Amino acid sequence: MNDVTLIPTDDGPYLVEGSITLLDAEGNQFEVSDTIALCRCGHSNTKPFCDGTHEKANFAAANRAATSSNRMRSRAVAGR
Repeated sequence: MNDVTLIPTDDGPYLVEGSITLLDAEGNQFEVSDTIALCRCGHSNTKPFCDGTHEKANFAAANRAATSSNRMRSRAVAGR
């Protein structure tokens, strides 16, 4: 099993720390054993990797982990 940490940064990319095998949409493999930044704004010219374009695109997202009660409430609302 891989020991990996995924960190969504405020107004920026997902940081992935740890050893992983990343597959792109065509199945190409990238072996990663350090830290990488993955684009989440959709504007990077080096997808799936971040190239910093989110700053020019004014991408905004401040993610915080939901508590277990918030997740349960979200599921209940979605299931209506």
